[in-house]
Amino acid sequence: MSLIKKIALWILGGIVVLGILIQFVPYGHDHTNPPVIAEPNWNSPETKALFDRACADCHSNQTVWPWYSTIAPVSWLVQHDTEEGRQKLNVSEWAQGKYEAHEAAETVQSGAMPMPVFLITHPDARLSAAERQTLADGLTATFGR
Repeated sequence: MSLIKKIALWILGGIVVLGILIQFVPYGHDHTNPPVIAEPNWNSPETKALFDRACADCHSNQTVWPWYSTIAPVSWLVQHDTEEGRQKLNVSEWAQGKYEAHEAAETVQSGAMPMPVFLITHPDARLSAAERQTLADGLTATFGR
């Protein structure tokens, strides 16, 4: 066996071992959702339905954790994005009133949300232009400017 093949096998073996070892890092494995404390007074059932479809996994305590969210390093990204989303806007803890919800409509309307990486694995969260406008209008009516 040539030296290059031996080096390639050692590198490949190291990657496999590292891939196995990172599964033991605890971050990204806790998928217990906190309780829902209070939700906003939605302006319409349609706004709530669109929000649930496109936003709730990261912006509520009702996250649906997909199978790949248990496999590192993807689990780290999913956990981080969910924690960050809940920190910026969490409709399940609406009574606390600490969120800058007025920015939600702008973010949806600009196309920044839902995040493109989220849409890869959640095609049902993809909004048409009309749905995006309806959701943005509903968020404005619900949260104000």
